[in-house]
Amino acid sequence: MSLGLEHYLILSAILFSIGLYGALAKRNAVVVLMCIEIMLNAVNIAMVAFSRYLVPDVVVLTGHVFAIFIMTVAAAEAAVGLAIIITIYRNRHTVDIEQADLMQG
Repeated sequence: MSLGLEHYLILSAILFSIGLYGALAKRNAVVVLMCIEIMLNAVNIAMVAFSRYLVPDVVVLTGHVFAIFIMTVAAAEAAVGLAIIITIYRNRHTVDIEQADLMQG
């Protein structure tokens, strides 16, 4: 049995759904960042799968290049997000998103 485009898209949809649920339902800021990373990786899988299966005869690496850009943005997002979370933890002693409102005294 060969893996086709549908298999990769199903995997991508499942990962994206898990990430979306986690990003919307969880209260821990670190878990929310991890779920956003899962969502970005799901998009990477879909991009590379489309690039590979839509034009199989020609070596076009468009999906791969987009995936590299997404990984770069994800790394920057993780670094900035963790820096913000560390700052909030130092000020509030919690990483709970509900209690992280810095505008209130």
